[in-house]
Parts: sequence; structure tokens; C-alpha cells
Amino acid sequence: MVVHQHRRRPGRSGEAVLAAAVTLAVTAMSGCAGDGGSDGRPPADAAAVVRGAADALTKAGSARARTAMEMATGGTRVTIRGEGGVDFKNRMGQLLVMLPADVKGEDEHRPITELLVPGALYMKNRGAGVPADKWVRVDTTTLADGNLVTGGATDPLVAAELLRGAQEVTYVGETEVAGTKVRHYRGTTDIGRAAGRASAEVRGALEAAAKGFSKDTVPFDVYLDEQGRLRKVRHRFTYVNNGVIDVSSTTLLYGFGTPVTVVLPASGDIYAGKIAE
Repeated sequence: MVVHQHRRRPGRSGEAVLAAAVTLAVTAMSGCAGDGGSDGRPPADAAAVVRGAADALTKAGSARARTAMEMATGGTRVTIRGEGGVDFKNRMGQLLVMLPADVKGEDEHRPITELLVPGALYMKNRGAGVPADKWVRVDTTTLADGNLVTGGATDPLVAAELLRGAQEVTYVGETEVAGTKVRHYRGTTDIGRAAGRASAEVRGALEAAAKGFSKDTVPFDVYLDEQGRLRKVRHRFTYVNNGVIDVSSTTLLYGFGTPVTVVLPASGDIYAGKIAE
């Protein structure tokens, strides 16, 4: 198993905001191809097929998305789930992220609405001193992990672009995801290499992640349909945030072509005050 050590950087208010989303969930529990035919034969260049998944999504236009981020730390395991949609052509998306209930049986925390746009993340119902009717805006290019982990859900667009650095890829075989025939590939991706090949809209976030992780190599399992579109991908990270947190981040895509509308908040609706850490 490849271990990824995440170097901590000097604190930034934006980084503290997202880190707190993960910390909140952890604290609460402790106190997811089109290169060949249907004959089942493996592709000639599995790595090239996986690297092309992001381009196939751009051609598809848009999709519904489900995310799951499972974290393990100190013997505690929690899962943060999200659901929404992504416009791959315009590089925008929206997720409703659900934090888990705590072990004492308290109600689940209020869902966090996340708006995903090039270079930024907007969050509503952030809590921790932020008024309920206000949004928090974070520059993802300043985050030490490029928002691969600390938002509680890996941006589906970034998850796909991360595969542009795929290497040492093995074709596992055919299977099904949600009733759709897919090809399963397993390998590792290099964050720095992916950043160099990524679309301009997400390059800054991946460049930040490449600098923030001491090791760029990230293991993955990906499932592509006959059009080469990403149906499911699971990345495995090890993140350091007041202790080591093993993270398995899964993205599931379906409902291709479903319209996705993202409306950004007005400037007056963005919280500019101090955010509790």
C-alpha cells in the first residue's frame, strides 16, 4: 500500500474552513471502457484509456453524482456522503454534503450545500459562527490538498482530472455498476503529472495538491462504460490533520445529460467575518 503523507502548511482561513468540515465529522463519531468491443478483451493501453476519462465526461456534458468519503482515524471510522450534479462542459457543480450523526444518537448535522466552480468552493450551512443565510467562499488553489479531501467530498471534476496522471494501470475485467456494464481498471495516479495535463480550470487546485502532499502517488480503482465515461472511481489518500486520517473517496456518476444549474451567491451573501476553527 502506498502511503501519502500530507505536509501541513501555515494556516489559512480558507483551509481551516474545509479542514473543519472533516474534523467535525471525525469529532462527532469519536465524543465510486470505451476503447474496445464487448468481447471482454483488455485494451492495448489501459493507462491511456483511463487518462481519457475526463475528456469523455466533457463530451457527455453533465451527470448526476453521488460521493462518499470514508475516513478512519484512531480506531474511529466515519462516512460523509454527498449528492448532486456536475456540468463538465462549464466546469461547475453542486453537492449536498451530509455529515453523519454522532455516536450518542444526536440528529445528523445540517447538510452543507457546496457549489463547485473553477478555483473556488462555496459552502452554505457551514456552521461554526457563520450565519445560516451566508455562504463561505474558499480559494481551492490555496488549499494544501487542492480540495481533494478537506471539503468532505472530492469534486467529481477534479476526481476525473486526477486520472490524467494514471500510471501502472491494470485491466481487472468486466463488471457492472448500477446495472451498467463497465470495465474495471486499477492503478496509481501521480498528482503532479495530472496537474501538468489537467484542464486550465482545475490545474491550480491540482498544482496545490502536488505541493501539499509529500508523495504524489495515489492508488485508484476506476470503472468506465463503453463510451469511456467514468461511472465510478475510488481514490485512497492518507491525510494528516491533527493526526493521520486514512481516506477512501468514491465518486459515482449516472444520469448523463441531466441539466445542472449552478447559481453563485451574490457578493453580499458571502460571509466576510472570522470563521471558528
